[in-house]
Amino acid sequence: MALSIAPRDDQLFPTLTPAQLDRVAARGQRRQVDAGQVLVEAGQAEHSFFAVVDGELEVIRTSCDGEEVVTTHHQGQFSGEINLLAGRRPLTTIRVTHAGEVLELRREAVLALVQDDAELSEILMRAFILRRATLLERGLGDVLILGSEFSPRTLEIREFLARNAHPATYIDLDRDPAAQEILDHFHVAADEIPIVI
Repeated sequence: MALSIAPRDDQLFPTLTPAQLDRVAARGQRRQVDAGQVLVEAGQAEHSFFAVVDGELEVIRTSCDGEEVVTTHHQGQFSGEINLLAGRRPLTTIRVTHAGEVLELRREAVLALVQDDAELSEILMRAFILRRATLLERGLGDVLILGSEFSPRTLEIREFLARNAHPATYIDLDRDPAAQEILDHFHVAADEIPIVI
């Protein structure tokens, strides 16, 4: 199932030039990848930045409905968002859809690149910030809140996540027609809400 994030935007998903890719390559390692290979698993402790030299990478979000493709990175494009720089766990999985070659940079190398290369810093930071903003706008995170808009505790949880710029999906149990089905599925009584998954 494909998930439409936004129209393909040059700032959200920029394509690096061969000269820019060479500067990225100087900070990391070249790596051959095979179709079906998972480069990053959502929630893993540490993850890398990947720039596509050849091939194709798919960014996937797992939901209750299965897998959703968030975007696909083609030649010259790169993975990552603010969590990479902050050292937080990734919200999505990255899988190779077409075999090829990628440039892999560990977090420390990305931080050094952003600090030392003004041109690449501007491109990467803009993309990372726009990607996070898109995740927040669409509620595409790894947190699901089941609650009521009339519950002060639900409001506290939603405000905490918003203050920390952490995307979350909110299901209003007072308005969502599938609310009772969700409560039954997770064996939750109405007096136990809010629930954070």
